[in-house]
Amino acid sequence: MVTVAYLDTSALVKRYIAEVGSGRVRALLNAPTTRAFTSLLTAVEGTCTFARRRREGMLSPEDHGHVRDAFDYDLKYRYRVLQIEQTVIDTARHMANRNPLRAYDAVQLATAWLLNRDLVDAGQPPLTFVCADDRLIDVAQAEGLLTDNPNHYP
Repeated sequence: MVTVAYLDTSALVKRYIAEVGSGRVRALLNAPTTRAFTSLLTAVEGTCTFARRRREGMLSPEDHGHVRDAFDYDLKYRYRVLQIEQTVIDTARHMANRNPLRAYDAVQLATAWLLNRDLVDAGQPPLTFVCADDRLIDVAQAEGLLTDNPNHYP
């Protein structure tokens, strides 16, 4: 059972939009023992995802409003949102030199990797990096993180 989860945007949006893997993400987030972390970057990425879905007609304007409001509430009260500090940027740049990463993926991965390091150094269980991108999952595993792809749970 996952007790500490870092969810990147590709996984976290599944809580708000029904698609493959949504059940897995919702079960994980609804488990009373799960501590859910994400990056401040997720606020921008999630907002862009929901707005794009509205523009493409996949979300009605009303549904978009509900999703946006729930997402904003959860970012404020439900998730532990981690700031993007210089250490995150430096780590993301280092990882990008070693791995094929897009910019925002590098920031998400670096944020999770640094949190995991801090948890393990404090004698706590490692986190699980929850992501719906197989390529990013592969890099996260190469960087030593436990991973979970909700797309593998229909």
